[in-house]
This record gives sequence, C-alpha cells and structure tokens, in this order.
Amino acid sequence: MDIEEIYNKYFTSVYRFARKLSGDANMADELTQETFFAALKNIEKFRGDCDIRVWLCQICKNCYYGHLRKGKRLEPLNEEELVSLEASENVEGQVVDKDTAYRIHKILHVMEEPYKEVFSLRTFGELSFKDISRLFGKTESWARVTYYRARKKIMEELSDEDNM
Repeated sequence: MDIEEIYNKYFTSVYRFARKLSGDANMADELTQETFFAALKNIEKFRGDCDIRVWLCQICKNCYYGHLRKGKRLEPLNEEELVSLEASENVEGQVVDKDTAYRIHKILHVMEEPYKEVFSLRTFGELSFKDISRLFGKTESWARVTYYRARKKIMEELSDEDNM
C-alpha cells in the first residue's frame, strides 16, 4: 500500500483521533498533516505487527506530545466534547479542567502498553471496542477488559496524587 492509499483510507480516522486528543480543529489539522508527513518519511519502518491505523495514531500522539513539550498546546478538551465522551462518574468526565487533563496525559505517557493505546483509542479516538479488538487482533472482551484496567490504573494514580 502506498502513502497516497494510506492517506485516503485513514485520513478521517487520524483527524478524528487528533481532534479528540487536542480538542481543537486547527491543531487537529496540523497534527494530521504532521502525522502523514512523518508516516511518509518512516513508512519503511512500519513492521506490520499492528494495524496501520494504530501506527498512525501512535505517530499522531507523538506529534501531539511534541506540541505539548514545545508549549504549542492551545487548551485541553473542551466541555462540549467531554459531554459527548460519556462524562459520568468515570475518568473521561474528569478531563474537564486543565489540571486534571494534564495529570491524565502525564499518567498515560508513562503507562505501559497496551493499556495506554487502548485507553487513548477508546477515549480520544472514539473507537468502539469492536474496532479496537480488530486493530490489535484480539477479542472484543479483551479490549473491554484492557480499557477497564487502564481506566482503573488512571483512577488509582489520580487518587494517589490527591492523597499526597
């Protein structure tokens, strides 16, 4: 598959992931552009041990973290988007304020795989458990359990930080 095919097939998925990750359409445009540019430069490094969408979303996430490090981040996810992410008594609902959003991203940054990736794909990429399971070549049940465990780890870390 050449980069043009990859771009045409996965542009929307990468853009949606970037949009949810950044909470800003302009930033999502920039992240999507950077993602496909990086993919073009590194396509020979793609090993094929995961779905290409996972690889592209990982590149996008790395570009996003690069923007955070450089201070280019505009704002965390806005409240309207958070409501659409089932903002009830769960970790996704806590991303309302900047401090909590930063704390969650900090926890995700050091979280081991596949928890980090499954949580990000579900929360920021809005992928269904079925889609996540297909990306990893696992069962839908595996995706649910992995997401639940990641969410639980994040909640524990947040709680530990609050108790310090």
